[in-house]
Amino acid sequence: MRKIFIIALALFIAACGGKKESDKQTLIFAHKGEMQSLDPIYSYDGVTQGLILNIYDTVIKFKGSSISKFEPLISTQVPSIENGLISKDGLTYTFPIRKNVKFHNGEILTPEDVKYSILRFILSDRAGGPSNLLLEPILGVNSTRDGSKFTITNKDIEEAVKIEGDNVVIKLKRPFAPFLSIMARWSYIMNKKWCAENGEWDGRLETWQKFNNRERDDSYLFNHMNGTGPFKLNRWDITGKRLSLLSNENYFLGAPKIKNILLMTVDEPSTMRLMLESGDVDVAEISQKFDKQYDGHEGIILADNLPRLRTDPAIFFTYEINTTANPDVGSSKLDGKGIPHDFFTDKDLRKAFAHAFDYQAFLTQTMQNKGTLANGPVPPGLIGYDKNAPHYNFDLEKSKEYFKKAWGGKVWENGFKFTITYNTSGEMRQIACEILKRNIESLNPKFKIELRGVPWASFLEKTDKRQMPMWSRGWIADYADPHNFVFPFLHSRGRYALSQGFKNPKLDALIEQAVNSVNVSEREKLYSQIQKIAYEEAPQIYTVHPTALWAFRKNVKGFYDNPVFMGIYFYPLYKE
Repeated sequence: MRKIFIIALALFIAACGGKKESDKQTLIFAHKGEMQSLDPIYSYDGVTQGLILNIYDTVIKFKGSSISKFEPLISTQVPSIENGLISKDGLTYTFPIRKNVKFHNGEILTPEDVKYSILRFILSDRAGGPSNLLLEPILGVNSTRDGSKFTITNKDIEEAVKIEGDNVVIKLKRPFAPFLSIMARWSYIMNKKWCAENGEWDGRLETWQKFNNRERDDSYLFNHMNGTGPFKLNRWDITGKRLSLLSNENYFLGAPKIKNILLMTVDEPSTMRLMLESGDVDVAEISQKFDKQYDGHEGIILADNLPRLRTDPAIFFTYEINTTANPDVGSSKLDGKGIPHDFFTDKDLRKAFAHAFDYQAFLTQTMQNKGTLANGPVPPGLIGYDKNAPHYNFDLEKSKEYFKKAWGGKVWENGFKFTITYNTSGEMRQIACEILKRNIESLNPKFKIELRGVPWASFLEKTDKRQMPMWSRGWIADYADPHNFVFPFLHSRGRYALSQGFKNPKLDALIEQAVNSVNVSEREKLYSQIQKIAYEEAPQIYTVHPTALWAFRKNVKGFYDNPVFMGIYFYPLYKE
C-alpha cells in the first residue's frame, strides 16, 4: 500500500512542478477525509475549511491561539465600542479596508470586493451549507428560503451591508454576541470581478436568486480559487485525493517560507505512520488511538492534547426515518425484523440507548484519556459548559428499565433490527458505535444492530435524506461561542436537528434568547437551562470532547494551533 502511495506522490509532485520532499521549501501534509468543494459557500467540513483558511483572508483574524482576542487582517482595525467602530446599541460594525492588497490574479482588493464576498456567502445559501453562520446575525434568518419562497427582500440586503468611503459597514438585525468571532473565521474575501467574469454572481440584487442553493458542481469555484491569502491553488487531483498549493509571493504580510504544499488523503493509519517515519510526509493528522505507535521515534514530534472546541463522537436518533427502499430499517415495522419510521420518537427508548453507552471506558481505553466526558453539546472553554451538569451514565439496569417501558413494552417484547452508520474515516465514531451495539445486544437476544461505514460524501447525502435510523458524527466549532453548538444540535433549524427531524419550541426560544444577549451571566444561565432540557429530551448521545493530535517531522518549525482552525495554518511554518 505504501509503495503505491509513494509512486503516486512522486508523479503528483512532478506534475505540479514541485520539488523533492526533502527540499526545505516543500511541505507534504496528510489528512483524513476528502474535500467536497473549494467554494467557501459550499464546503462545511473540517478538511476543506482547513485548506480554505490558507487561501482566502478574512476581514479580521484570531490573535495566535486565542479564541477571544482578534487582530486586523483585511480590515485595518478590529471594531470595538471603544474605537467607535461598533455602535453603542451593538448593531452597526464598521470595517476600514486595507489598501493595496493583491488577489492571486494580481488585481487590487477594494471595499466592493469585501461587500460582495459577504453578500455572496449569505445569499448563495446552499442547503446544509455554512451560509446561516452570517445570515443569522446580519439578516436575522437562518435561511433565505422557506420552502420555495424567499424570506428576504432586496431592501433587507441593501440595508445590511454598505460601503462608506473605504469602510464596509454591516448592520445587524439584533445584537449578536459572537459576531466578531464569526467574522474572524468565515468572512472569506474573493474578487468580485473575477467571479463575475467566470459565470458567478455579478453582485447585482436583481440576479442573486439565480445563484441561490445551486448544486456543488455548478459553481466555477468548485475547483478554482482566487484569494489574497498566503497560498494559492496550483492543482487539485480529485480522483487521486491530492491537492497542491504554491506560495503567494505578493502576500501583503510577506511571502511564506514554504513555497510548495502538497495535501493528500491518507485514511489508513498504518500507511500514515510508515510515511511519517520514512519522511514521505512532513505533517499528519492522527487519531489518539494510535499515538503510542510513535513512541521512541526520534524523527517525529507529536503536538498532543491540543485543546479543541469539539463534541465528537455524538450519536444521533432520526425521529422521522425515510423508510422508502431503505435496507437500514429492515421490515419497517416493530416486529423484531426492523423498526418503524417513528421508532425514536419514544423518549424512553432514547434514554435506554443513552444509558447503554460506556462513557468512561471510551474515554479511558479508546481516547487514552485525551479529552473530557461530555455532559452536553457545549465543550470546555466556552461559557455554558458545566462539568457538574446532569448527564447519562453507563447503567445497563437502567437501560433495561427504559427498554421495557418503550413503546408500551413492545420494544422489549418484539425486539428490533436496524443499522447504525458512521463515516469510513472516523475510527472513533466506529468504535463508539461498536460499544453501543455490543451493550444493547447484551440486554435482549431480540435486539439486533448492524453497523455500516460509508464514504463521507454518501454519509452526508444519507444524513440529509434522513435515511439513517441512527448515526455517529461530531461537531467542531465554526467559531468560539456556545451558540455554535446548541444551535446545530438542538435548534429545529440547526444542522443536526434538521437531519434528525427534532423540534422543541421551548429550546428554540431559549437558544435565540441566549445568542441575542450580550450579558455573560445571563447567557450562562440560559445555556445551563438549555442543556438541562436537552438532558431530559435525550435527542442525542454525547460521548466526549476530545483534544487533537498532530504529528510532525522534527525539522518542521513554526507551528501554532488555534481550536477553530479545523486544520493547520501553514503560513508560519518553515523547515530547518
